[in-house]
Amino acid sequence: QVQLVESGGGLVQPGGSLRLSCAVSGFTYGAYAMMWARQAPGKGLEWVSGISASGANTGYADSVKGRFTTSRDNAQSSLYLQINNLKPEDTAVYYCARGILGGYDYWGQGTQVTISS
Repeated sequence: QVQLVESGGGLVQPGGSLRLSCAVSGFTYGAYAMMWARQAPGKGLEWVSGISASGANTGYADSVKGRFTTSRDNAQSSLYLQINNLKPEDTAVYYCARGILGGYDYWGQGTQVTISS
């Protein structure tokens, strides 16, 4: 079955960096666009970044542009999110999801990122 498993979250000081990973199985990974979203405490889900099936095209929310970088390794069925210069407002549960026409159909369980000094 389709599975998406995020990892790499943790407690980081402001200004630090993290690399989140999403391990995928159960479908032809290289045929699908993917995305990262996050949900901060008490807030709704926020789209963070998307990447095309080939990895040639990426997009970012204005709030993370210049600090977050999405990449993928289709041979390893993996998605990555490099997060630099972390800010307290980046504290959230981060999710990866598979893209389909008009939305996203499979989601991981999320990984917690906490920014605190």
